[in-house]
Amino acid sequence: MKETTAAKKDGSFFEKHAEIWKFIKFTFAGASSSLIELGVFALLQYVVFKSLNDVPVTDSPVLAFLGIEYKGYMYSYFISTVVGYAIAYVMNRKITFKADANPLLSTVLYAIMVVCTIIFNTWFGAFLGTLIKNSGHSNALVELLTKVVVMSVPTLWTYPLNRFVIHRKKKPEAEQEA
Repeated sequence: MKETTAAKKDGSFFEKHAEIWKFIKFTFAGASSSLIELGVFALLQYVVFKSLNDVPVTDSPVLAFLGIEYKGYMYSYFISTVVGYAIAYVMNRKITFKADANPLLSTVLYAIMVVCTIIFNTWFGAFLGTLIKNSGHSNALVELLTKVVVMSVPTLWTYPLNRFVIHRKKKPEAEQEA
């Protein structure tokens, strides 16, 4: 009996669709780190910084201008995002992209991307949290769903940057000499 699987004919699915497979692994790593990030957010938002969820940010005209009004939301978004991105870095470097490029350069580039993303997530999350709180629709389910939305938006820039800039593989020596 002849085997006619994709693996026997022209290579495996993973070889034929390497880019799709990388995106699937990136999504899995992101989902895994996002679950941890969401758990950290919930712990901070509803336990650690619960008393600060009604405390206004009064000492910063910049934060007020950006629509960030409450300290608890700002702290919860900031810390949980840092934790999530640290976990994602390790998973993507080791598992998703199997990067072997200069780890120091990769870490610096990743840190720059993450700082920009954390600024965005902290602003966007605290801004949406403020809108929800001021609309009177604030509850745990709505806030957690909002966090999921805020965590998902940066995929628009994090996948391309991770894949093509940060977690590169060195070219094989044969390609470098050609």
